[in-house]
Amino acid sequence: MTIEHPYLMFLGDAADQLAAKTAAGVAHWRPEWCLGQFRLPDCHADLGLPDMTLEEAQQAGVKTLVLGVANRGGVISESWIAVLDEALDRGFDIASGLHNKVADIPAIADKAAGLGRQIFDVRHPNRSFDVASGKKRSGKRLLTVGTDCSVGKMYASLALEKEMRARGMSADFRATGQTGIFIAGDGISVDAVVADFISGSVEWLAPENEPEHWDLIEGQGSLFHASFAGVTMGLIHGSQPDALVMCHEPTRPHMRGLPDYKLPDLELCISRNLEAARLTNPNATCIGVAVNTAAMGEEEALAYLKETERALGLPTQDPVRHGVDRLVDNLPA
Repeated sequence: MTIEHPYLMFLGDAADQLAAKTAAGVAHWRPEWCLGQFRLPDCHADLGLPDMTLEEAQQAGVKTLVLGVANRGGVISESWIAVLDEALDRGFDIASGLHNKVADIPAIADKAAGLGRQIFDVRHPNRSFDVASGKKRSGKRLLTVGTDCSVGKMYASLALEKEMRARGMSADFRATGQTGIFIAGDGISVDAVVADFISGSVEWLAPENEPEHWDLIEGQGSLFHASFAGVTMGLIHGSQPDALVMCHEPTRPHMRGLPDYKLPDLELCISRNLEAARLTNPNATCIGVAVNTAAMGEEEALAYLKETERALGLPTQDPVRHGVDRLVDNLPA
């Protein structure tokens, strides 16, 4: 799927700032694409973007209304239908990251078809994929992996893309989740791909390329997470990574959503991910560690980064606080 920008970010009746985290991620990484926000009267989230009516957004040149809000159950509220209807009338496409599909609303789907507008339900792939071949392909690939879910794999991937492009390198972020798709403008929500085709979908997402080109593939889940290890393994095998970056959030008392599972040891986690990666790329290497130190003070964070780097012998940085320059410095030639 390829989503046209610029965007109008729809926050609906978001209960709080966290409910708009998808929209916030897009606004952070692609501010030039996000012309404004549309909020219903009882919305309690704010991206700091100009508030726009749909008419104002049309006049500003918006191409797509992005449903950047998540509610309990990922449902499409009845109060949103009139907004979607008017957006189509004003010539917008509609993109949504919710579990429920906009295309399953008959009146909206029929109107979109009649007006030639597109609906992007990005959690639901709109094409089929082949099973993976495992064949070597040209170009270079980096995959972010993690000790747990939601530790900053998307942020690290985007920070690496930004740093590499600033150096004049050829690099593209390859999105595998709904927020990443809105940021990239296309991609695959890989956790919605049928299991047998996950690796094949990643081969399609990051195909052959120029020898010096880097695809930066957004990781999902963790090999050590009892709930989501399957999608991680599919990403590892399909991406055939030349480089891995291990992402970690060190202050968690246990794996996310699994109170009976402790966070894995970093060295062991790196070793197991490399073992899996070397099935489809025997030369895979881990180039460094990206640590989310948001829950630490500055001195504590610096001490942790320094000790982790000493213990592992790998560049260790917080992409938010300190960037990823030394990770890029360590990329294989």
